[in-house]
Amino acid sequence: MLAASKNDSSPFGAYRPRGLMRRLLDFTQNAGTHWLAQRAALIARGIGLRRLRAAPMDVTVEPLAAHMRLYPYNDACEKRLLFTPQYVDRDERAFVAAQIRSEMNFVDIGAGCGATSLMVALRAGPGARILAVEANPTLFERMVFNLRQNDVPSVKALDCAVADAEAEAVLFFNPYDLSESSIRMVNVEGGGGQIRVAARSLATLAREEGFQAIDLLKLDIEGAEDLALEPFLTQEPKHLWPRALVLAFSPGKWDADLRGLLDSRGYKKIGRSRSYLFYQRDDS
Repeated sequence: MLAASKNDSSPFGAYRPRGLMRRLLDFTQNAGTHWLAQRAALIARGIGLRRLRAAPMDVTVEPLAAHMRLYPYNDACEKRLLFTPQYVDRDERAFVAAQIRSEMNFVDIGAGCGATSLMVALRAGPGARILAVEANPTLFERMVFNLRQNDVPSVKALDCAVADAEAEAVLFFNPYDLSESSIRMVNVEGGGGQIRVAARSLATLAREEGFQAIDLLKLDIEGAEDLALEPFLTQEPKHLWPRALVLAFSPGKWDADLRGLLDSRGYKKIGRSRSYLFYQRDDS
């Protein structure tokens, strides 16, 4: 079963950094990108984590300009957003930013604490439609809290897994890093946790939300990306296929050849980062 949530619903600002913690964050968040600066920032981050003792922090994450309560002690993504947002996948951020339009449909599957959905919502404005999907109940609760701290009426949060069928699924998770939550087994030294969650197909989500097109899809579900994407691209009409795609790169866990499937469906790989592949659909 899922470990008890340690999320705190106190008003935003209750955990605003002060004193030494504020100075540590000022240092790590403004460290440069060369090797020595990054090394110093990571050392300072370790000091900050020990000082926090599992407490969250209320910050404005730059360059997202998003107000977020972050729990760095058991989520690697939140740890990076809090201490070193300037190092968070810059290629992914640039690709997503290039897709943003004032009236766009964005589906964020594996949305975590909500950072990418917030980035798109705050830049695109109220004319966008954003569906942020997160299966882990603790992360979903954090995302909803973060959405409420920002003026983002364009975002709808949904708590379910995304797979190849409408069913119940077992969600495995790493209690030391909740970003490692997946309906495919998560390997955790010393054991992990699991919980049963509802699972929906991407096609069902698109139909229920009334999407006639998806301008951008981000799919980051820890090795289960093929379960969500393969049936969508083989069974659904072309007009529903995402025009642009951010795909977490987990080929060793996929049963389907997603890269070959995307090639056959007219997608062009625009680039890649350490964690993601970036595609755009070629409709010519």
